[in-house]
Amino acid sequence: MSIHVFGIRHHGPGCARSLRAALEKLKPDILLVEGPPDAQEVLHFMAQPKMKPPVALLIYATEQPKKAVYYPFTQFSPEWQALKYASKVSIPARFMDLPQAIQLAHTDPEQDASGEQVTVDKTQTRSARIRNSVLVEVPEESKEETLLREDPLTMLAQAAGYADHEMWWERQIEQRKNVVNLFEGILEAMTALRQEVKPRNSEEAQREQLREAYMRQTIRTAQQEGFQRIAVICGAWHAPVLVEPGPARADSELLKGLPQLKVSTTWIPWTYSRLSSRSGYGAGMTAPGWYAHLWNSPKQMTIRWITRAAQLLREQGLDASSASVIEAVRLTETLAAMRDMSQPGLDEHNEAILTVLCHGDSTPMQLIREQLEIGEKLGEVPKETPIVPLQQDLESLQRRLRMKPSIEKTKLELDLRKETDRGRSQLLHRLQLLAIPWGNQARVTGKSGTFHEHWQLKWKVSFPVAIIEANIWGNTIAAAATNYACATAKKQTDLPELTALLQSVVLAELPEAIEYLLEELQQRAAVSSDVQHLMDALPPLARVARYGDVRQTKAERIVPIIAGLFERSIIGLPGACFSLDDDAAQGMLKSIEHVQESLQLLDWPEQRLQWQHTLKNLAESDTIHGLIRGRCCRLLLDQQALSEEEMQRFTRLALAPTAPILQAAAWVEGVLRGSGLLILHQDELWKVLDAWLSQLNPDNFIQLLPILRRAFANFQAPERRNMGEKVKHLHQPKPTQTGSGIQSHTIDAEHAARVLPVLAQLMGVSYGN
Repeated sequence: MSIHVFGIRHHGPGCARSLRAALEKLKPDILLVEGPPDAQEVLHFMAQPKMKPPVALLIYATEQPKKAVYYPFTQFSPEWQALKYASKVSIPARFMDLPQAIQLAHTDPEQDASGEQVTVDKTQTRSARIRNSVLVEVPEESKEETLLREDPLTMLAQAAGYADHEMWWERQIEQRKNVVNLFEGILEAMTALRQEVKPRNSEEAQREQLREAYMRQTIRTAQQEGFQRIAVICGAWHAPVLVEPGPARADSELLKGLPQLKVSTTWIPWTYSRLSSRSGYGAGMTAPGWYAHLWNSPKQMTIRWITRAAQLLREQGLDASSASVIEAVRLTETLAAMRDMSQPGLDEHNEAILTVLCHGDSTPMQLIREQLEIGEKLGEVPKETPIVPLQQDLESLQRRLRMKPSIEKTKLELDLRKETDRGRSQLLHRLQLLAIPWGNQARVTGKSGTFHEHWQLKWKVSFPVAIIEANIWGNTIAAAATNYACATAKKQTDLPELTALLQSVVLAELPEAIEYLLEELQQRAAVSSDVQHLMDALPPLARVARYGDVRQTKAERIVPIIAGLFERSIIGLPGACFSLDDDAAQGMLKSIEHVQESLQLLDWPEQRLQWQHTLKNLAESDTIHGLIRGRCCRLLLDQQALSEEEMQRFTRLALAPTAPILQAAAWVEGVLRGSGLLILHQDELWKVLDAWLSQLNPDNFIQLLPILRRAFANFQAPERRNMGEKVKHLHQPKPTQTGSGIQSHTIDAEHAARVLPVLAQLMGVSYGN
């Protein structure tokens, strides 16, 4: 009976290739792999042909799905290759890590349904006391000791002349061609490191001890079952403590009485981007796409990588000739030889590509980094993989609507008059309600009507967990979205938020939720006394009334609510505008614009006249903040409800010498909001503004400069340029005009005569006879 421990690096292609060769030589009769025993019942799915990595095991607390953990696998993961080997030769394969049922309960003991951490003070359990008792208390450590404990491989890397342990492992382990005694060397190195690293009294140290104790217990179980050649595949750090399991008593005491949660397990697709270290994945790598290339192309590695880079650059319209590819390959191999490397690494390839293909420009290298070094490959799992009912319904809808998930950003244009497109719109809006934003809706330009929608779709590997969480609301997308919307409405106290929710529900076409929200909205609106809330609630309702007919929504239920909110808004608005400071005025201004937006959508003539009358009263009141008065003037001007004479009068009053300069500046800011084309022709406005600025003393001008700069900042560059020309010629006399209205100019007869022969020829008449 023998135990063979293979210490590996997770997702290391060199380790994976060496491990496969070692297993074929050893021919073990059982494999024990570092992984969650909770997933043992779904392990057989990985042998199916339709399981295509990258994939991940998803383990989550059944009652609290936000407590979840992923175990990613790629084709070049040593664990994946070991499991594929076991399936090929028909030997048992078992996961041997500490079950996630224990880890989730131990590391995150109290969590509510929303997933937020809850702090609870309770008596320490017996198992916790045992765990703490085996830890060694140590004094304060030096910086060198801290570095060694947190990154022990750096010690080996520095001893070998490398500043970075990643580079050391890459060149000494992953790129190693002679794999004889490789795992023995890894075991010896890790044994020496573990003797140097001091344990700390921390939660991480406790968790590590529990994990290794469970691994040893799993090995002992395999021994007791009579297996003769036991192959143990684990992270290199754990290898030294698994070679000799020793007596079971200490480990049994350590694992006794640990709390557990009920967990569920499944397989989900994964991506290379989620494997990268920048995603926050603890065992991540800097370049998963590069590692996949090393696995798939062990021969002619350099020529194939640089060829792929050249193809990518050509797709972006950049020059990358075949001759440049050859030169880049030569430079890569030369750099490796100069650095005494057995084969070029990623750095050598990047330096050659930057120099030869990119001509020293680092900008295209970002594209190569994203598309090649990291990559965006999405794995696949078999249909038989266990999933929750909500996921089943979603996949059924995706097949029926022909919407295949993709991690690439894709554009989708929908015509809601078509049944399939309308179903797609329903699905995307319902998923948004459930906090699963598969698609983001974009503005529609260049197409008339209310039946067009533009979406940008991008599937994320985090969505399976969100789907599991949403399953508590219902077993179908429609039922879950309906129940979630009704529950949210019941808790919602903010009227604008409630109307925004109603708009989302209408777009999602959920009749039961629409009826419920309308009833809630009527009750809340009847008792609400906040004028701004009433005004802010109008735009979503107006959009529903305007566009709801495309989805066959009964707008007659919504129109009376809008009318009631509007009447109460214009009655309460004047009183709500008194005594506002600058911040409050900005908030009120947004609410006024919300009412304006709503009336433009609804096209109600009677209400528009009432609104214009209210705006004019606000514009004439000298007790209201200048920003609001100015904006009211501008809104009236935009609607052609203010004559040029009235606008001149408002301008002179607002910018009179006796007016407070800050209020005058605020008035200017309000007037200048919006398009610059309309006010460009208000000559009197510019003259009064110019005179007002001219009479300011230097201190006041400096004080007002930020406000004025902000007022003009929103205009487009051509608009600002035209305004500059306007001011430049503001006081120049207009050209004199004749009685017929034609400007008088001196005509140069000699120059005019030169074009007459050409004109005669163009017109087909004779000239000069």
